[in-house]
Amino acid sequence: MRRSSTLLLSLAVVGGLTAALPATASAQGRQDIPQSHPLWANAQAKVADTAPAAKLSFRVYLNQRDNAGAEALAQAVSDPDSPAYRQFLNPDQVRDRFAASDATVNAVKAWLTGSGFSIGEVPSNRAYVEATGTADQTEKAFAVDLGKYRVKGQTLRAADKNLSVPANLAGDVLGVVGVDQATNLFKPDHATGSGTPSDVPPGPGFRNARPCSAYYGEKIDTTDPAYNGKQLPYAPCGYTPAQLRSAYGIDKVGADGKGTTIAIVDAFASPTIYSDASTYAKKNDPQHPLKQSQFKQHVFPANPVLEPPDQCDAAGWYGEETLDVEAAHGLAPGADILYVGGESCEDNALDVALNYVIAGHKADIVSNSYGDTGEDIPADEVKVFNQISLQAVLEGIGVYFSSGDNGDEVARLGTPSPDFSASAPWITAVGGTSIAIGKDGKRIFETGWETSKSLLTNGVYGPANYTSGSGGGTSRLFPQPFYQKGVVPDALAKKNQTGNNKGRVVPDISAIGDPNTGFLVGQTQTFPDGAYYDQYRIGGTSLASPVFAGIMAVADSFDHFHHGFINPVIYKLTSRTAAISDVKHVDAAVARVDYANSVDASGGLLHSVRTLDYQGLTIHTTPGYDDVTGLGTPNGWLFLLLV
Repeated sequence: MRRSSTLLLSLAVVGGLTAALPATASAQGRQDIPQSHPLWANAQAKVADTAPAAKLSFRVYLNQRDNAGAEALAQAVSDPDSPAYRQFLNPDQVRDRFAASDATVNAVKAWLTGSGFSIGEVPSNRAYVEATGTADQTEKAFAVDLGKYRVKGQTLRAADKNLSVPANLAGDVLGVVGVDQATNLFKPDHATGSGTPSDVPPGPGFRNARPCSAYYGEKIDTTDPAYNGKQLPYAPCGYTPAQLRSAYGIDKVGADGKGTTIAIVDAFASPTIYSDASTYAKKNDPQHPLKQSQFKQHVFPANPVLEPPDQCDAAGWYGEETLDVEAAHGLAPGADILYVGGESCEDNALDVALNYVIAGHKADIVSNSYGDTGEDIPADEVKVFNQISLQAVLEGIGVYFSSGDNGDEVARLGTPSPDFSASAPWITAVGGTSIAIGKDGKRIFETGWETSKSLLTNGVYGPANYTSGSGGGTSRLFPQPFYQKGVVPDALAKKNQTGNNKGRVVPDISAIGDPNTGFLVGQTQTFPDGAYYDQYRIGGTSLASPVFAGIMAVADSFDHFHHGFINPVIYKLTSRTAAISDVKHVDAAVARVDYANSVDASGGLLHSVRTLDYQGLTIHTTPGYDDVTGLGTPNGWLFLLLV
């Protein structure tokens, strides 16, 4: 379901960030929190009431003081033409200048306590007040009825209308996260191309069948019929860290990310993550081990009052964490890595994890490889995310989000859309590419990642059907931010808009994403003969985000400073230089062999052709900025020098 025009008009933007709206009267002495009701929570989708005694936790986010001033300063510290460029604030300065006051926090706590809730965390940046109670208490406190609604194959909790709060607090409340479960729709953006609590076992095993190639073009498929008159190269078995460092030109620059901390935010935590990541480095990049001193975790414990996380796919998040850690270390082997695991994907525990990093400046770079399908997120939750990401800009922390793995989302939504959170204006959205790396470690070509699959059956190739690809497109939520003006073509910026309005276009920049030209990872998985470590090829913009985060960590150590929010720089400076390689369409395809049962040949083999940069979507790879790959991909030492 798509957002109505009323929501689109509500997200007024100053300098690219949503501003809080005046609350509207709901009942005597109360005011609504605008657009705090998910549009999918309608009478037709309702399947049950929420049990009055059901426990839930939520967070009341607080408006910062002087939002316009914070946005203006964020633009100034990130704009290379500003006298305040890179004059970042520390967390204490941000709190003292912009955070909600102690009096505001105490007033909200008093209201919640008086409503019967137990008060939980108030973070150091005073971003929110956490509370725990029953559904009945929540309904009375916010003057709503809670129910269960079917949406996108899940049954999620939500209110029947906008939440409301006492009128004397309305100006202080930015939004409430956790009363509804809208952010359960967030999923990791990784792909093998094959179609938590610590007691959750490792996910089912996956292996890549042979033949495959050690580098692009090493092996040619001469046994299957020609495809469009060509015998195609077999897909790579999975590129190694050294191949990616070489392809992106950062292997011989004398910098490896040392002095920079990369935070990775996901849900849950793999119980075998350090063992898997260190084993992987020993096997595939022995000159760059992952030292115990380089890796730390902060994992939020599971909240016992929440409903069971049966829709979160904890084991799937294990694979996401593994990919992110191994890719980030592979590109920046000298950087420290901090993994921050949310207690669940429910109730938007991911916002708590991200705020933890930002509030305490726990890292210099944050990679996030998850998102919603489209932008159907309640407006108050959008504002919450933007306020967190705005603080990151003020502190000089670069926040990167994968742009999604479903292309233009038309197949899932019926209409083109980028994904949230990648579409937000104060983060860098990283799209995906298909990359051919030769025997010498150099790029043969790099094109947009939009894949189609033609299955070989009885000696005949079937139709080319779209499978997955780099997310992109023009936001309906956010106007064009200042840094895209004059660079992003109007033809793209005016998509999905009315009149002469222009929107924020995704992505900003790109890196390897296609699982058919993907990255080799190592992970403990569950196979028919037990659970153990093995390796396989993977991709997705979940790969692109930590790869680019690793490149930026190398840039930090190369330039001897932390770059922070880089969008104004890459649009203003490097978009007009050779520092960013323009990604263009290339007609290419690879042959691929897969195990029918995903693990071995006992169930037979599947032969197919995967076409790179499929052209059948509403987004396309073109010369210059485009809505598949953004500005392009980083071009070695010149990129490191100019950012």
